[in-house]
Amino acid sequence: MDVTRRADQHAARVAAAIGEPARASMLYCLVDGRARTSTELALVAGVSPSTASVHLHKLEAEHLAKVQVQGKHRYYSLDGPEVADVLEALSVLAGAKRGDFVPNTPDHLRAARTCYDHMAGLLGVAINDRLTALGWITHAGNDTYDVTPKGAAALAALGVDVEAARALRRRFAFACLDWSERRAHVGGAIGAALLRLALARKWVARERDSRALSVTALGHRHLQKELGVRL
Repeated sequence: MDVTRRADQHAARVAAAIGEPARASMLYCLVDGRARTSTELALVAGVSPSTASVHLHKLEAEHLAKVQVQGKHRYYSLDGPEVADVLEALSVLAGAKRGDFVPNTPDHLRAARTCYDHMAGLLGVAINDRLTALGWITHAGNDTYDVTPKGAAALAALGVDVEAARALRRRFAFACLDWSERRAHVGGAIGAALLRLALARKWVARERDSRALSVTALGHRHLQKELGVRL
């Protein structure tokens, strides 16, 4: 079989995987970049959990979706931006419009909170996005992050000892999936160091008897000045 024919057959398999209505519903639910559990995707697609598992296995096999295990949950997302590009193009061709993701997390927890010992919520995701955009952190495979030389110097200037964090007997840095935003925030030793820094500098304050964090006026100024984070 020649290369062109193999490519055509593979394209046909991918198109068939997208073309099944339940699987299409699942994929389009993931276009916003936020991850979902199989239970959530089953509800979106209107199928049973067992049927959803079969569909998701098919989507994984065709590299349309990928899974991230976090604790007892398995979260699914699109397997790369090229998948989103194809789905968006199909939407344009079909003339379809899709709704936005609407989280149901209480506002004070969604804005900023702790996740174990690091920052989560809109604040945590915004910091993750800025560190990535600035080139301070980079993906090192799967959900693992590494700090670039540029990032190490910049974080040191802020007061984060990157080498001390790297020497700890725990994960150094990873993309921790945020349960309200369904996008990544920075976990691991670097995430914990950033939270300690924010608390010490009084950029954030813990709310009593809650995991919620409040961003102070000082924090708003310095998060924008030091990291370019606007909330």
